[in-house]
Amino acid sequence: MAVDYKKEATHDASDFVLLSDYVPGIVQEIRYFSTYNFVGDRIDGYEEPCAIITKEAARALKTVSNEANVLGWRLKIFDAYRPAKAVRHFVMWGIEDLDQRMKPFFYPDLEKQELFKQGYIASRSSHSRGSTVDLTLLDMKSGKELDMGSPFDFFSEMSHPDYKGITEEQYNNRMLLRDIMLRNGFEPMFCEWWHFTLKNEPYPETYFEFPVTAEVLKR
Repeated sequence: MAVDYKKEATHDASDFVLLSDYVPGIVQEIRYFSTYNFVGDRIDGYEEPCAIITKEAARALKTVSNEANVLGWRLKIFDAYRPAKAVRHFVMWGIEDLDQRMKPFFYPDLEKQELFKQGYIASRSSHSRGSTVDLTLLDMKSGKELDMGSPFDFFSEMSHPDYKGITEEQYNNRMLLRDIMLRNGFEPMFCEWWHFTLKNEPYPETYFEFPVTAEVLKR
């Protein structure tokens, strides 16, 4: 879990936007602002329950949303930009062996240290570069999430996009989300069906530190 601090994170939020300004129809459930996440506490740096992202990724997600809407789906966002201090919060949580409050809900079959080794949690996250998003699809008629076979942030082989031990419908739902994201310039992650990064992200080597709050975009 060694963390590379050679490059200090920047506080420059000038190229970031509120995703809801670009995609007004999205639903947001920013889990790290709440206590219902794998840590069990609100995560450092999350001051408002809003999705912030680079302009480039926001534009791409607008086309994703337009395509999904035509098919009868709406985007639901769990996380987008993640401050570097939030990732440090994860790392410090990983060191604390005794705090396993949320294990039954998010990592029932793994030990905390394995979450880092197996790639579910990173000591430097692509989310902190500003063009990564965690999301799913909602049925526009019912308002319910599509059944993906495992919930968001469920750390298990079951959440790997190509996992075959789920129903055909659940697998097809994952592929529906994946195909829409790929067509619009995003790349998937090998172990999380909900995680996508803009292929041509504008800041591939830069990590950001400013908090998740609409106020930071007004400065």
